[in-house]
Amino acid sequence: MHFLAILRELDTTQRKVVFASFLGWTLDAFDYFLLVFVIPEIAHEFHVGKTEVAFSLTLTLAMRPFGAWLFGRLADRYGRRPVLMVDIVLFAVLEAASALAPSLTVLLIVRALFGIAMGGEWGIGASLAMESIPAKARGAVSGLLQEGYAAGYLLGGLCYLLLFDHIGWRGLFAVGILPALLVLYIRRHVPESPVWIASNAPSAPPRPGFMETMRGRWKLFAYLVVLMMCFNMFSHGSQDMYPTFLKEQHHFDTQTVAWLTITLNLGAIVGGLFFGAWSERVGRRKAIIVAALLAIPMVPLWAFGGSVVLLGVGVFLLQVMVQGAWGVVPVHLNELAPDAVRATLPGFAYQGGNLLASFTAPFLAWFASQRGGDYAFAMATFIAAVAVLLAIVTALGPEARGARFGGDPPLAQ
Repeated sequence: MHFLAILRELDTTQRKVVFASFLGWTLDAFDYFLLVFVIPEIAHEFHVGKTEVAFSLTLTLAMRPFGAWLFGRLADRYGRRPVLMVDIVLFAVLEAASALAPSLTVLLIVRALFGIAMGGEWGIGASLAMESIPAKARGAVSGLLQEGYAAGYLLGGLCYLLLFDHIGWRGLFAVGILPALLVLYIRRHVPESPVWIASNAPSAPPRPGFMETMRGRWKLFAYLVVLMMCFNMFSHGSQDMYPTFLKEQHHFDTQTVAWLTITLNLGAIVGGLFFGAWSERVGRRKAIIVAALLAIPMVPLWAFGGSVVLLGVGVFLLQVMVQGAWGVVPVHLNELAPDAVRATLPGFAYQGGNLLASFTAPFLAWFASQRGGDYAFAMATFIAAVAVLLAIVTALGPEARGARFGGDPPLAQ
C-alpha cells in the first residue's frame, strides 16, 4: 500500500502520536547537528584543532547508550509519554547550555551530558509510535520516523544558512532551546501507548523484569549492537564531517555549504520514506541490503564531483541509500523486541552501536589530516567499506516482520 494511503488510514489520535514521535527525533537531531556546521569556528575561538572539537561528537555518541538505558527503563516502568516529555526538556536545556561554554573542556562536558538526553529520545519515541499503530502501517511509519533525523539535519542547515552569519555559533546553540516547546503539544494531544497501558492494567499478569525478559536473548542483543554499529558508521561517516569537507577542501561559503547540506537531507528523506514502506513488501533485511549496496556506486560522485552541481547530485543520491537503509531500523528493531522491554532494548542496542561507532568523526578528521586534508578520499574509502559490512551483517541476522505486539490497534474504519 502506498505510503500516503497508509498514513490516511490512521485515525486522528494515531497520526498525532506519529507526528509527535517524528518531531521529537527531528528536534533531537536538529540540536545534535548544529555543532557539525561550526567545528572550524569553535576550534578557532578556543585555539585548538578541529580534531579536538570533533571529539565532542564522539562524547555525545558515546554517552547515548547511558541515556537509552536510563530513559528506556523509566519508560518501560512509568510509561512512554511522561518520560519522553522529561527527556525532550533535558536535551533542549543542555543544547542551550552549550552556548555558554567558556572553554572547550566545559563544552565537552555539556555535550557529553547532552548525549545522555539525546540517547533517550529515539527508543521512547519509536516504541510509542510503533505500539500505537497497526502492524501493516509499521514500515511506512518507520521510514517517516527515522527521517526525523534527516529533517533535523535539514533544519540545522536552514538555521545555519539564515542565522549563522548574524548570531555566530553560540547563537545557534541558544536557538536549540526551542524544542522544549514540543512538550506542550505532547501533553495536550498525545496519549500513552495502548500496549503499555494494557500490560500495566491491574488485571494484567505481573510484568517480567528486564533480566528475566532478556533470558535467552543476549545473543540477539549483541547482534543488534553490532548491526547498529555498522548503521551508525554508515550515517555519521557520510554526514558529520561533510560540512567540514565542504569548507576545508572546497572552501565553499556559508550559503553553498548550507544548500548542499539541505540537498543531502532531502535525499535522506526520500530514501527513508521509500525503503521504509518498501520493506513492508520485500522484508526488512532485503530492503536494508539493497539500499546499502546501492550506496557504493554513488560514492565517487558524492566525494569527487568536480562542481557544486555534481556534488549536489552525488550527496542526494548517496543519502537516498544511506537513509533508505536507516528508514527500516525503527520497525526492524521494535519487531525484534519483547513488549516488556520495547522502550529499552531497541534504543539501548541502537545507542550501544553508537558507542562502538563514536570514533567515526575524529577518525575521519585524523585520516584526512594524514593525507594533507583530503576529506574526499577519507570519507569515500570509509563509506564504501562500511556499506559492504552493513550488507553482510544484515544478511546474517534475524527478522520478525509483522510480529504481534501486546495489543495491536486496528486501522481506523
